[in-house]
Amino acid sequence: MGQRVRGVIAPGRGEPVRIETITVPDPGPGEAVVAVQACGVCHTDLHYREGGINDEFPFLLGHEAAGVVESVGDGVTEVAPGDFVVLNWRAVCGQCRACVRGRPWYCFDTHNAAQKMTLDDGTELSPALGIGAFADKTLVAAGQCTKVDPAARPAVAGLLGCGVMAGLGAAINTGGVGRGDSVAVIGCGGVGSAAVLGARLAGAARIIAVDLDERKLTTARKLGATHTVHARDTDVVEAVRELTGGFGADVAIDAVGRPETYEQAFYARDLAGTVVLVGVPTPEMRLELPLLDVFGRGGSLKSSWYGDCLPSRDFPMLIDLHLQGRLDLDAFVSETIALDGVEAAFEKMHHGDVLRSVVVL
Repeated sequence: MGQRVRGVIAPGRGEPVRIETITVPDPGPGEAVVAVQACGVCHTDLHYREGGINDEFPFLLGHEAAGVVESVGDGVTEVAPGDFVVLNWRAVCGQCRACVRGRPWYCFDTHNAAQKMTLDDGTELSPALGIGAFADKTLVAAGQCTKVDPAARPAVAGLLGCGVMAGLGAAINTGGVGRGDSVAVIGCGGVGSAAVLGARLAGAARIIAVDLDERKLTTARKLGATHTVHARDTDVVEAVRELTGGFGADVAIDAVGRPETYEQAFYARDLAGTVVLVGVPTPEMRLELPLLDVFGRGGSLKSSWYGDCLPSRDFPMLIDLHLQGRLDLDAFVSETIALDGVEAAFEKMHHGDVLRSVVVL
């Protein structure tokens, strides 16, 4: 029969979002219905609204979410009704060549719910990142639900579902930051700030935050940056080298995803250092580097997919660290808003006024 609930819809390219009544089907085999308690407003949702991901409108936006499992379909063993879960957009298959080689965080065949949520007139919705959590309830693949300690506030727990996990993982998982390392993070929005926090958690000795916005640099300091570089009036590469004994950082993280910031990260790292790209480029962007420099500087050039996380491993561990007071997830919540505040939150995000607005249902 399904249920009729409220959801935030992006009806067409660049059009303002609006709240519509949507139908959430009963869960089929391998699926779960989750009552959403909180969902962060992420740049990816804005990209969907602007048509920057694809043109499969209308979209049901929202993906950075936590809530309670309401019901499950046949064959579901991972979670049960009543479980408090963080939603993830990479439900691993367990059978592809990455999974069978013991690298499920690279899973090449992640999946979503088979059924579609719809508008009242039967129009099928495309859920953002296969989740669609700006809604009272949503239908997902059961593998997209990761059970965590219910003592965590939904408004902070849900942030692990995307941006915060991407940044933390870029430092810890992809970059392999270790004790005593030097780290440069270029771009200190939500993802970059999380990378700063991840570097601190991993024991980095020197953490250099780089941005054009002094407000973001102030936040980065609070999260663990030992030094900051204002990129507007400073040669970023030279500044990072000066702060690292003239050598460059052991790990340089590009949390912006533009050719110019990637080039800064490339040259701001030490010889045999690591570059991590976690900011998402747009399709038309191109990069040109001297191949001799790529060879001569050695080290690793890596892209970070979702912080190379394995939700079943990483989410519960990070929530436990948060509850122990060792991981300040509350610092990322700039404001809590109602479901009808998403459009205004996009505007604040565009102007850099917030790290995260979080919809609380």
